[in-house]
Amino acid sequence: MSKRAVLEVIALDAEDAVAAQAGGADRLELVTEMAADGLTPPARTFTGIRAAVDVDLRVMLRLADGFAAGGPEDLDLLVRAAHEMRAAGADQFVLGFLEAGGGVDLAAVERVVAALDGCRWTFHRAIDHAADRDSLRKQLADLPGLDTYLTAGSASGVDEGLPTLVAEAARQGEPGYDRTILVGGGLRLDHVPALRRAGVDAFHIGGAARPGGWEGPVSAEAVAQWRAMLDGEAARQCFLT
Repeated sequence: MSKRAVLEVIALDAEDAVAAQAGGADRLELVTEMAADGLTPPARTFTGIRAAVDVDLRVMLRLADGFAAGGPEDLDLLVRAAHEMRAAGADQFVLGFLEAGGGVDLAAVERVVAALDGCRWTFHRAIDHAADRDSLRKQLADLPGLDTYLTAGSASGVDEGLPTLVAEAARQGEPGYDRTILVGGGLRLDHVPALRRAGVDAFHIGGAARPGGWEGPVSAEAVAQWRAMLDGEAARQCFLT
């Protein structure tokens, strides 16, 4: 039997969170400042959302646009943010840092991960901007808590990255490829059948959940359309097998 696909939705506030859960989201990614592609929200935003919904929440740990961790003071701020979120009750996170040349900033990732006390976390779309995706995966393979890669397969989005996503899904279980592939970044409903056939079972949407754009709230109806598509594909794959 094909298992239920995970649907993760970006939420900026409690209103978004309630609508996403009502539409069938399994998990929320909590961010602020989408003009900078998503930064760490205030701890009070987390606590407000946690009080409003009971789905899993993953909190972004990112203080500035881009994928650099910054200097020592910036890294101190990231670690402090992680501690503040842990104290507020957060137990799942999203992060990822690259060096200037496109290699993973392993020292920065390791330092932030050490502040998470073994919590589960996603390495976000920094992987799509890495110089070597395979090397990045293998360097991160033994880090505690890492269970997911958020990726479009390409920096430009799923349209271009689909072949990479399908190829990486086929390597599931190999060293560095035993984490969940969470597809997001220009993801559309028409991408879903090919991804499900490839074995991908986790999907991430942001703008697709907001018919009015980022200035408007998450639409429960839009999320429900995604939920129905994913559940329909799961049933179809089950029938075919």
